[in-house]
Formats: sequence, C-alpha cells, structure tokens
Amino acid sequence: MLVGTSTAVSATIADYPVFAGQALRYALAAAILLAVVRHRRLPRVRLTPRDVLLLVALAATGLAGFNLFLVEATRHAGPAMIGTVVGAVPLVLALVGPLLERRRPAPRTVGAAVVVALGAAVAAGLGSGSLQGLLLSLGALAGEVAFSLLAIPLLPKLGPLRVAAYPAALSVPMLLAASLALDGTNALRLPTSGEAAAFGYLGAIVTAAAFFLWYDALRRLGADRAGLFAGLVPVGALLTAVALGLGQAGPADVTGVLLVAAGVVTGLRQSGRGSREPEAAGEPTDHGRHRGAPDARRCGSANTARAVS
Repeated sequence: MLVGTSTAVSATIADYPVFAGQALRYALAAAILLAVVRHRRLPRVRLTPRDVLLLVALAATGLAGFNLFLVEATRHAGPAMIGTVVGAVPLVLALVGPLLERRRPAPRTVGAAVVVALGAAVAAGLGSGSLQGLLLSLGALAGEVAFSLLAIPLLPKLGPLRVAAYPAALSVPMLLAASLALDGTNALRLPTSGEAAAFGYLGAIVTAAAFFLWYDALRRLGADRAGLFAGLVPVGALLTAVALGLGQAGPADVTGVLLVAAGVVTGLRQSGRGSREPEAAGEPTDHGRHRGAPDARRCGSANTARAVS
C-alpha cells in the first residue's frame, strides 16, 4: 500500500534526471536503515563471500536493473502493457518461491496468484507495444522477482533491516554510473525544494519503511503468500489518486481492485500452513518491536510504482 502511494509524487519530480533521482532516494533510505541498525545495537554479522554476492546481485537486479529495464520499456511500450507484464509478479513468486524451498507450489496459492495478476491486468488494460517493449517489460518483471527471491537466503542471517539497507546502499553507485552515462553532468544538479521533499518521502516511506516491512513479511509468510500482496500496490495508487483529486476510479479500476482483494484473501486462507516467524540475526521476534513510479514516462501501474523518479 505504501509503495502504491508513490505515484502521487511523480509529477513533482518529472523533470529530474531519472537515475540520479533513484540514487538519491536509495542513498537516503540506506542512511535511515543503517542508522536504525546502529540504534538497535544489533549484533555484528560477518558476511561471507556468498552473502556479498547475493547482496550485490540483489542491488544490481532488484533495484538498479529493475529501474533500467522499466525506464527503457516506457520508450517502447505503453504503461498498460508494462503494468500487465510486471503485474504477473504474484504468479511468478507463487510458482518459483516454493521450488527454491524444495516444496511443491500450493494449488490454492497459485490459483490466488492468478486472480491477483488478472486483477492487475484488468486495472491496467492489456495495452499495446512493440516486441522490444515486451522484452524490456519482462526484464523489469525479472528484476521485481529477484528483489524478493534473492533476499530469501539472506533473511535468516541478516534480518529484514540489513537486507533492506545493504542493497539500497550498493545500488547508489550503480545508478549514478547509469545516470552519468545517459544524462552526463546534467544528472548532478541539486533538486529544488519541492523535488527534495518528494525524494524525502520516497526515501523514508516508500523505500526505507516499505522495504523493511516487505522483507519482514517475506520471512514470515514465504515468497508465495507474501507475493500475493504485491497486488495491493494498485490499490494504494488508486486510493491516493482519488484522495488527492488526481483521478477517478472507473469500472475497470474497481473490478481490478476487487479481484486483487479476492486473490489475496483466497491465498491467505490456504490450509496447512501457518505464518512463519524465524528469528533473524539479533532481531527479536516480538511483534511490538517490529512495528516500529517513474514519472509520467513510466507505467502508472501497480507493481512498478516502486521505481518512482
């Protein structure tokens, strides 16, 4: 839901260089998350070469790579096509997540994921675009899936705070390099006060808070069931747009939201599986302590709202 609200700030940063803006956003989020790690005095964790490789891969695919594919896709396909392709995230996680854990995908969860993906497609419309646009959209989908799957082996050891913080920090130089390569020195300008406020919201709420909450849920529910909630991104986007007077809810929007809600409820009612709450490195499992979109050029869809520039 928090990620969905990011579409409302898109207009205020439409003129800022895309990848430089993402670098600012992730740098702020990393600073916040690392400050929380230090404040909570979590025990030190020694990273193995495998841990470092997974963290770098997560930053390169789930953050930097996702943004690169998404921005390029908007130049070759309409927002509806991109939203429909990336909206398949719940279905992919429902199928691949259990396989990585060496268990069969649960039929109920897979069926629920299909309903969620269908809801996102209905809300976005199938749209149109070129073959190149479709391939780039599939690249963005792969990045979105990697954002979750690459985190799974890291969560038991590092915990959700560190898994959210480290890739965010690692993605900053990657995005700055992409920005300099594509935009030159124009990418280094200071944001205006309005742009700075927008990046502050994106960094603190849509990235630091939402990433932590997502990874905490991922380790408790597993990729297949947590993935169902990716379908709630369009709900957050729709509610925010309506609340701020930026748009109206049409029949397709309402139908899509209802399908998403039905899919999530169906998936969570799966029998035989309780919520999983493994203890993460130095992080208490008591619930009290845990409660603590590109611009107009990119898809206004649902699951791509994570990359607001």
